[in-house]
Amino acid sequence: MLMRTDPFREMDRIVQQLSGTSGTWSKPSVMPMDAYREGDEYVIAFDLPGVSTEAIDVDVERNMLRVKAERRPTANSDTVQMELSERPLGVFSRQIVLADTLDTERIQADYEAGVLTLRIPIAERAKPRKISIGGEADRKQISG
Repeated sequence: MLMRTDPFREMDRIVQQLSGTSGTWSKPSVMPMDAYREGDEYVIAFDLPGVSTEAIDVDVERNMLRVKAERRPTANSDTVQMELSERPLGVFSRQIVLADTLDTERIQADYEAGVLTLRIPIAERAKPRKISIGGEADRKQISG
């Protein structure tokens, strides 16, 4: 149901982790995600621990889903002296091309325990349906 748009994105994420660089608005960091089908819905879960709901932006245009979030330092005053900072800060972003078989008009978004979960229903036109087969008796009624 998803199509990867950038095959080198995972390599960028690993390099950013090893170098300790934060994401910026011009070059955001990648946010980890899981995607799976559950019944008649497609579920995408993004890890965004420590990010407030106000700092998360989700939009969809045609079949392009964009998720952007920003995590700022929690200790941000003149009296604070940072001793250790390992938690990634900055801007995180993900763009995903959704298949035509998903109903992008009815996406539901929930945020709990640092996980943004999007539920995208499978479009009715994409669900399997039974096709009835007519016989000769049906043809006689139509022509007769």
